[in-house]
Parts: sequence; structure tokens; C-alpha cells
Amino acid sequence: MELRQEVLEEMTLLRGRTPDVSGSVACTVDGLPIACDLESRTSEQVAALSAALLAMSSRMLVITGQGALEETLISGTAGFVAFYAAGPTIVLTVLAGPGANVGLLRLEGRKTAAAVAAVAARKH
Repeated sequence: MELRQEVLEEMTLLRGRTPDVSGSVACTVDGLPIACDLESRTSEQVAALSAALLAMSSRMLVITGQGALEETLISGTAGFVAFYAAGPTIVLTVLAGPGANVGLLRLEGRKTAAAVAAVAARKH
């Protein structure tokens, strides 16, 4: 099975385990889409911005000496967007609606990022 399909399966499982998740995108650290579980057609824009935000977040942690990146969480008036490094080459972006259980989002997002990283490691 190809990388795209296996990553999409992990993203579908995330949505099934976490009812507040409304979609997700996986992309390379260069911003190229790998898999998309979004209803809208914005995956290319989300992928590009996800890669940029991951790079900025990682750099901020290096500059401030706060350790390795675990996640970046953005809280908006209409929901949340969480970003995870899924190994050294993939960014996982997860969208959740307003009132989402942020603890569950963080737990399941990290679990899915680890699963995506494992898939990518097997494929290389």
C-alpha cells in the first residue's frame, strides 16, 4: 500500500476516535500535500501554511531553549487547529470544532502523528 493511502487511513481513524475533529491534512515539511481528510478544497494552502508554522514553531523552541516541538495549537473563535511533527519529514494538521475537548485532541493528535511517522519510516 502506498504512503498516501496508509496516512489517510490513520487520519480517518483519528476522526473516528475523536468526534470533535472535523478534518486533517498531512504534508511534507516542504509544504507538499500527502493526504487530505478535509471537506473543503484548501488542502494545498493548508499544507503550505502548516509547513511554515511547523518551521517557525520549531525555531522558536530552539531560540528560547524550550526543547523539541510537541505541538502547536491555535485557538480561534470557530475552533482549533493543531500541528504535529510526524517524524522528520511530515507535518500533521488537525482541525477541531468549537468546544472541542482539547485534552483529547492533543492526546489523539500526538498518537496519530506517531502512527504517521511510523508509516513514513517503513516506507523509506
